[in-house]
Amino acid sequence: MPASHDKLLGAFLKDRRARLDPAAFGIALNRRRTPGLRREEVAQRAHISTTWYTWLEQGRGGAPSAEVLERIARALMLTDAEREHLFLLGLGRPPEVRYQEADGVTPRLQRVLDALELSPALVKTATWDVVAWNRAAAVVLTDYGSLAPEQRNILRLVFCDPKVRAAQFDWEQVARFVVAAFRADAARAGAAARVEALVDELCRLSPEFETMWRDHDVRSYGEGVKRLRHLTAGSIAFEYSAFAVDGRPDLGMVVYNPATPEDAERIKTLIDAQAATLPMPSSS
Repeated sequence: MPASHDKLLGAFLKDRRARLDPAAFGIALNRRRTPGLRREEVAQRAHISTTWYTWLEQGRGGAPSAEVLERIARALMLTDAEREHLFLLGLGRPPEVRYQEADGVTPRLQRVLDALELSPALVKTATWDVVAWNRAAAVVLTDYGSLAPEQRNILRLVFCDPKVRAAQFDWEQVARFVVAAFRADAARAGAAARVEALVDELCRLSPEFETMWRDHDVRSYGEGVKRLRHLTAGSIAFEYSAFAVDGRPDLGMVVYNPATPEDAERIKTLIDAQAATLPMPSSS
């Protein structure tokens, strides 16, 4: 590790150590001339020697292992962003991804989805469970709100829902792309073990999925063009783009913009028709 990185790592460790409140750890505050924990207290929490931790702060400890950096990150109570920065300084690479379950999105992100009135948009997890969507997505793609949470999985819908299958102009091409992109997303997010049960279930339910899964293809979702065969509106074309949700490597947002003004008008007609069927709000 270059000397400049040694110094940056040391400065970062010292700064984060100084930000910790000893009282939060049940440590007496008597005779402390500087804020934060002492070096020996961090070393003890990280289960490493005080001498080596001191050397790290002084920029002469050499390159620590990933395991040691993990211990130090926990000892210093680092956030995910700080943990990543620690690894970049200490090893020149980010840490391995730690998959976390997603139980929804923030109200702010939901408002972003809702602002896209004529563009179906959704947020999916690394295991391709849909956890948020807007009205256009519910009307044009799938009414996710009518499904149980465990059924809002894109692979389940593509391989097990006849309506979703019938809406695809080239189902096999779409299915192969979905399987390959799903495999890449799950591996990137460290969720390979998490999807084993889903993969086993889909292999039992769909011989087509089993065949495609065993091809071991991987693809990036990225952006492209998608056409749907809607039951009442007919053909609708979209330009789609996929976006990472900053600070949430387990979540991705997909936006389907209507490809032409005519496609936008078809979507508006569907949304207006759906709104007309909703009950009027009570005046009482």
